[in-house]
Amino acid sequence: MTANGVAGEAPPIVDLRSDTVTRPGPAMRRAIAEAEVGDDLLGDDPTVERLEARVAEILGKEASLFFPSGVMANQTALATHGVWGTEVVVEADAHVLHWEEGAAAALSGLQLRPVEGVDGALEPSALAAAIRPDSKYVPRTSLVCLENTHLASGGSVVSPEATDAAAEVARGCGLPVHLDGARLWHAAVATGRPVTDFTRSADTVMVALSKGLGAPVGSMLAGPGEFMDRAWRVRRRLGGAMRQSGLLAAAGLYALEHHRERLAEDHENARSLAVALNALPGVHAPEPPTNVVLATSEKDGPDLRNLLNFLEKHGILMLPFGDRTIRGVTHHDVDAASIQRVTGILAAWAPV
Repeated sequence: MTANGVAGEAPPIVDLRSDTVTRPGPAMRRAIAEAEVGDDLLGDDPTVERLEARVAEILGKEASLFFPSGVMANQTALATHGVWGTEVVVEADAHVLHWEEGAAAALSGLQLRPVEGVDGALEPSALAAAIRPDSKYVPRTSLVCLENTHLASGGSVVSPEATDAAAEVARGCGLPVHLDGARLWHAAVATGRPVTDFTRSADTVMVALSKGLGAPVGSMLAGPGEFMDRAWRVRRRLGGAMRQSGLLAAAGLYALEHHRERLAEDHENARSLAVALNALPGVHAPEPPTNVVLATSEKDGPDLRNLLNFLEKHGILMLPFGDRTIRGVTHHDVDAASIQRVTGILAAWAPV
């Protein structure tokens, strides 16, 4: 008899590689099947229109656009804000710097200037020092790009006040601010603050529908109406204009209305996972503020690649995240019972 009570049948895989691995449930699939659609490129898909209006309302912006991916939405924002041959200031571990295939340079002729932050937040003095002075001999700065939550810091929440402070520095230098808010929903739920507290200082904001919210596809870019008109052209240039995309937008609408508040469950499950990892000898896993758990092998500690192999043999998937760190991300498809199973298996691991 196996753990799920069925003889000869292996227990289901617990996939903690990312919160992008979720699959739509029956209710979301019904929303997809029943979606009213048109041709979005021609501007007559009513479900996409409803999604874009709803996201703009939630984020406190004039308009928004539906994108196939967060990378495309971020890069559209950078291309629309930026000027070819100029520089964008980013936090040193920013997603747009490390995990978007050098797209800012390849697609838009933009150089990214990394600045060390504190748990993902750019301190005003460090940001001010990184913005180039007006000179014929150095690159001009054209944009400041922030991130919230901050993936590389273990899903850390950058407070609205920290965002406001960075934006004040940028505005003082005449620069716009873009916010990569792929997991911004998590920041709002973790702090109990309105999403607009986090977006009020950003000119443009990207949010994902396919990460914590569990939609199968899609991210949104929001900002001023005139800016979004220009971004529409960039999106099309990048191949992001779709046709009957209301099928996908319907999943995003369902996720927005039904999956935001339950992110608190993912945060609680992440804390339970971190406690179990932190109990392993020679492993440090700090309490996560949201749904991203990072576990690091201490000096002379165990080889965590062996732990990943051990977990995979027991149907549990996590990812390496650097030389001595592994990552687990909780999400809609992993409930408390699944985490309890993971913690039990972790307790049985014997480092080699």
